[in-house]
This record gives sequence, structure tokens and C-alpha cells, in this order.
Amino acid sequence: MNFFTVSSFIICFSIGAGESCTKITENLHYSCMGRNLSYIPPSIPSSIQTLDFSFNVLKHLKKTVFPVLSFLRVLDLSRCQIKHIENDTFYNVKNLTALILTGNPITYFGPGCLNFLRNLQRLVLVDVGLSSLQLQINNLTKLQELRVGTNNIQSMSLPPFMSSFKDFSLLDLHGNNISVIKTHHTAVFREIGRNMTLILSRNPLSYIEPGAFKDVYLRRLDIRSTFASSAAQKAGLKALYGLNVKRLMFGKFRGEFKFQFSDAHVLDGLCFIHFQEIYYYIIERPSEPVSIFRCMINATNVIVKSGVIHEMEYVFFHEIKELYLLQDQLLTLPGKQLSHLHTLEKLVIAHNIEPLRAGTSFTDMPKLQYLDLSSNRMTLTRCCTTLLSGTPQLRYLNLSQNGEIGLELGGFDGLASLEILDFHHTRVLDLGYYSSLSNLKYLRYLDVSYSSITFVNIFSFYGPNNLKILKMAGNKFKGDVASYLFSNLTLLEHLDMSYCHVVELHPSSFKNLQRLRLLNLRGNNLMTIDFLALPDLKRLTSLYVDKNSITSIPLHVLQKLPTNLSEIDLSSNPIDCSCSQTDFILWIIQNQKVLKQPENIFCKTLSPSSDFRATDFDIDSCVHKKRLTIVLSVCFVTVVVLLSFLVYRFQFYLQYCCILLRGYRSPGQQECSYDAFVIFSSYDEVWVMNELMENLENGVPPIQLCLHMRDFQAGKSITSNIIDEGIMGSRKIIVVVSQHFIDSAWCRFEFELAQSRFMLERNANIIIIILEDVEERKTKKVFGLHKHLKKNTYLKWSRDPLSNMRFWIRLRKAIISTNQ
Repeated sequence: MNFFTVSSFIICFSIGAGESCTKITENLHYSCMGRNLSYIPPSIPSSIQTLDFSFNVLKHLKKTVFPVLSFLRVLDLSRCQIKHIENDTFYNVKNLTALILTGNPITYFGPGCLNFLRNLQRLVLVDVGLSSLQLQINNLTKLQELRVGTNNIQSMSLPPFMSSFKDFSLLDLHGNNISVIKTHHTAVFREIGRNMTLILSRNPLSYIEPGAFKDVYLRRLDIRSTFASSAAQKAGLKALYGLNVKRLMFGKFRGEFKFQFSDAHVLDGLCFIHFQEIYYYIIERPSEPVSIFRCMINATNVIVKSGVIHEMEYVFFHEIKELYLLQDQLLTLPGKQLSHLHTLEKLVIAHNIEPLRAGTSFTDMPKLQYLDLSSNRMTLTRCCTTLLSGTPQLRYLNLSQNGEIGLELGGFDGLASLEILDFHHTRVLDLGYYSSLSNLKYLRYLDVSYSSITFVNIFSFYGPNNLKILKMAGNKFKGDVASYLFSNLTLLEHLDMSYCHVVELHPSSFKNLQRLRLLNLRGNNLMTIDFLALPDLKRLTSLYVDKNSITSIPLHVLQKLPTNLSEIDLSSNPIDCSCSQTDFILWIIQNQKVLKQPENIFCKTLSPSSDFRATDFDIDSCVHKKRLTIVLSVCFVTVVVLLSFLVYRFQFYLQYCCILLRGYRSPGQQECSYDAFVIFSSYDEVWVMNELMENLENGVPPIQLCLHMRDFQAGKSITSNIIDEGIMGSRKIIVVVSQHFIDSAWCRFEFELAQSRFMLERNANIIIIILEDVEERKTKKVFGLHKHLKKNTYLKWSRDPLSNMRFWIRLRKAIISTNQ
């Protein structure tokens, strides 16, 4: 390997080491956990305050292991395989306040290895192989916590010098091998302040010298799963007489061995311990009734978990404020036994093992504010005035996850202070039919989710006008009751209507909910959310409409969405990903920060099982298609308009062509009714009647003329008469040209039709009579007239007798002659 290769390797290694730690907070907090490091990376800044170096390899700790980190306060060296700690190891990190050495197989502690840590407040030596509390920690005068659980310590005796540690407040000895406690073992505890917590759980304690804890003041004592036998527990509790403790925790952890009691007085020792709060976990199975609460009458907080209490005893607690009965085996709700507790403020009877019978009511409990009766499989036929007749200050009532509860009108009389009511996953009867909540004017929170309610009465929520949170998921609405159900809940901020089988919501449903911030409509069958365009929902910040049947949202709705809306869930809807919905798809793409789970918005219209994301839809392709469509549409409209104009402009000619196409024969092939059709202006009618008709029809042989004012059929369109009677019904066409003829639109039209016949048949004769001289430029005004006069012989009327005679002879000859 050459020099260049070696240099490259060193550089790469250094870079790798620098990247091996994760920056949690810039220059303050780094984590190097589980990186298989054997040294502190040089990239760690000197300003660091917290370093997690757990699960690495530091078998031998000495001064050179740590760089100078003067600001380091928390150092975690858990599971680093540390075996040897030298005296000056922590010199460069002397300002530590927390040192964690959990899970290291330490075989050697330098006598003064911790002497430099004068500011240390928390020392964790869990599972490090300690056999004694006689540690060289003389200089740790600011120590507050010493955690030495899961070791092999056999005595809880602290070094005498620790009596001067005035801030010392926690000693954790759980999971050690302490079996005996004598009076001299607790000497230091008598001298330390009264804020001390002592954890002795999971030690095989068999003997406590009576009075060993006399005049000891503790904030908390945990002796769960501490006694080796039932007899040891009975004797141990008695030996704790004279102990003053704020919170006493005893009993068994779940899943551990349970004693079988044959002594009803096994808990009598509690009567000689001064405590305020008592936590009794997993009561051992007695072979005869045990008076659990007799020695707890002076406690303020009592928790009994997983106890066998078939019938609760009458207990006259003196100052009790909170009572918890959790996962017990009560058979009947102990209303009678707990009544008259004037100091009780909070009562929790929950998760009972057996179905709990209602029993008697709670009476004379003037300070009770919090009552939790959840998860007891309880059935109440009438609730709740009778059951809670003596609880006028009740503010919290939880009856969730029970069997069935029946409500009635006035069911909450006397409970006007109620603020929180929870019925979720409990079958509630009659709430959808009556105004059962009418007197709960201070109610702020109501949960009736999955309570098998069908809302029929629009006044079901009449009364609780101060309601802010309403959860009603999993219920049903009859007809359009949802459109009016919330009309008086003007202070509502959170509404959950998920999984309610809702197909459509009328905008009036949320008309008065101007303070609504969260609306949950998940799991319904909604196809539109047009109600979002309402100005009433201007404060809405969160909307959940996932798992519905929404294919699109119109542009006008998107433009009127509440401006405060910061979270929308549209996932799991059959979104229509087509070019007709480009506005909606573009909105999805542009608002992914607002959309919750945008990656789960799929184009289901392509296929029900499609996994094509709406955010991947190609909008540009639609733009090109749209442009092409617009161009084609414009062209089509232009052609239609042009054709319409041409049809309108030449409608008579088209009609003439249609008539010909329908099978009209030419005058030569059919018998014509007239010899000649006369085209003239009505202003020239006198000349036509007096001169033309008189000379032709009364001459020899007579010539039958077709004159529009005389021969056109009444009730028939003028155009049809011109074509049928005039042009197609006559062998010849006579055109009387005058200034009036030039100016007449009908004359021009008739002449053009005549020309059309000439063009189609090639043998149609048009005889032009110039009644009066017309300027040549004016003849060009009539399509084809000027050209016809240039190419064909025409007759000119004259008042000269000789010319007049020749005119009639030539005209009669032109009419009578047969086309070759």
C-alpha cells in the first residue's frame, strides 16, 4: 500500500468517525449510541452539554478517553463493556451533573475515580455488579439521586458522610439481595431531609427489625414484591411502625407469585404507619375475608388494584380525597358503602373483573367532582339522577365501555355542574329521542361514540349550549335530522361524526358553528363536501374526510375553503384522476403540506385496486389535450357559424336544390301549368297587367302567364310558390328589368333562382325585357344580370307603335318557340 492510499484511508476514517454521531441539537446534544466506537470522536464540539455514548466499546476508562468538555452535563455510558475505571478518568468532564453507567461489568473502581465530579446530581450504577453501598463518593455533596438497582447489594446502609448530603432525595435499591433491615441500617435516613424516596421493590426481604423506620420521614416508599412470604409481609408491615411517609406503595407486580392468606389481619401493620397516599397493587388471594381499608382511614389517596373485594366494607375515611378501585373483583357498585364521604373529590371504579351490578345510589357526597365507572360491563336502566342523587358538585362522569344505560327526561336533574360526560362504547337508550341533556348548561365535553344511538329528534342536544367538544362517531341519523341537530351548539369547537353512515350533509348542518376548529367525517359515504364553502366555518383548522366516496371537489369550493385550514385528510377516497379534474388534482399537488397522508391519495377511478397516486398525475398532458380540444372546438364553431351563415344567405337556393333532388322533372319532361313565369317589381305591376298580360293572354294563340299576385297558392310559403308554381311550373321565364327591379330583393332572388335552373338544366330560357334604361353599373347589382345581357339577346320596350308591334311579335315568338 503506497503513501497516497494510506493517507486516503485515514482521511476517510476520520470523516466516517465524524459522521458516526447524530446531532440532536446543534452544539448541545449528540448521540453516538450503538456505533461500535472505542473513543470520543474529535468532531464532537467542546460546547456539548449532553452526550449519549451508550452501547459502544470503552473497556478501560482513563483520563485520555475524554477530551476537555467543560460544558458537558449529561454523559450516558450504558452497556459500553467497561471493566476498569481509573482515578482521574472524569477530570476532563468534571462539570457533569448526570453520569449513567448502567449495564457495565465493572470489576475495578479507582478509589477516587468520582472525586472530580463535585457537581454531580444523578449517579446511575444499575446492574454493574455492586455488592455494597459503601462507595467513595465523599465529594459528591450535591448528589440528589443514586440508582443502584439490579446489583448484589445486601445492606441498605448508606455511608455516614451522606448525612450531610442535604439535597439527596432518591435511593433506588430495586432488584438487589437485601433480606434484613436493622435499625442502624436506617441511621442516615433519619438525618436526611423529609423529601426522600426509597425504592426497595423486588428484594427478598424476610426480616425488619421493629422500629427500624421509627422517626424516618420519606416522600415515597416502594416495597412492592419485597417480602419473601406472607408471614414476612405481615411482620414487616408491623415492624414499620413509626414511619412517616407521604406515599406508600406495596403489594405485588402483575404476573409475580401470589400468596395465599389464611390470616385476616395480614394488613394490620398499616395501622401504625403514618401515610397520606397508599397504593396497593395485586392483592394476594385470601382464603378468608381481609379488611383491606380498615388501616387506611387516615389516607387522602387510596389505590387498590386487582383486589378480591366481593363486598366492600363500610369505611369511614377521615380525610380521603381520591379513591381508585382498579381491576378488582367487585360484585356490586358500592354506592351505599361510599356514601357520606364528605371529603371525597375523586372516585374511580374501573375495569372490574366481574360484571358490576348497579347497587344503591351515591348519597351525601358534597365534594365529589370526578366519577369514573368505565369498563365495568355495567347496566343501568335509569340514569343518572337516582344513582348520583347526592353529588351536586359532580363535574366529570365517565360511564364508557359498559353494557347498557337508559336515559330519560330529566335524567340529569341535580347534576347541573357536570362539565364532562363520557358514554363511548356503551349502548345509550333514548338519547336520540328525548332532550335528556336539557339541564346540563355547563357541559363542555360529550362523548357518545359507538353508543348505538339513532338521532331522530332535532332537539337531542337542546340545553348544553356551552358544549365545546362533541364526539358521536359510529351512530346514525334518521332523515335530515343532522341538518338541524347542532343549531344551538354555537360554541362547539370539535365535532366527530366519523363512521356515521352519512351520505350527504346539507350546508345548514354547520350553519351556526362559527367557532368550529376540528371536523371529523372519516369513514362515511360522502360524495361532496360543498358545505366547506360556507362562511360559518371560517375558523376550521382540521378536517378529516378520509375513507369516504369523494371523487372530486369543485373549483368554487376549493376557492372558498376556510383560510385557517391547516390539516386535511383526503386519503382513501376514490379520486377521479382525469383531465376534467385538473383544477382539483393541481390543488392536491400544490397543498401537500396541508394534506395529511398525501401519499395515500390514490386515483381509484382508474381501477379500484389502483395504487397510482394523485400527486403523480401528469397535469401537462391534460393541458396539451385541453389546448387541442379548444382549437378543435373553435374550428368546429367557426365552421358551424360559417355554414349557418351560408345556409341563411342561400337558404332559398338550397331549398330549390332540395326540391330538384327530390325528383322534380324539367319542364321538358313534365307538363307545365304556365307558358311563362313573369319576374317583375310590384312597382311595375301596372305595365305587366295592362300591357304584358293583355297582349299575351288575350292574343292568338293565348299565352298563359304565371303572375305572383294572381297565381301563387294561398297559405304556401313564397319561396315554395316561386319554385313550384313559377320556375318549375312554367316553360319560360320573363324578367322585366327596371330600376325598381334592380332595387327589389325579391326580384333579385327570383332572377338568381332562374339562373340556377338554367345552370342545372342547360335548356331553361330566360327572356329579359328592358322596361326602362338602367345604368350598366347598376345591372351589376343583380348577380349574373350584367353578364347575361352581354351574352344573350334581350327585348327592349318602346312606346313607338312600329317598335311596339315588333316587340310583341318577337316576345310571342320567343315564348312559343320550343328549345332544341
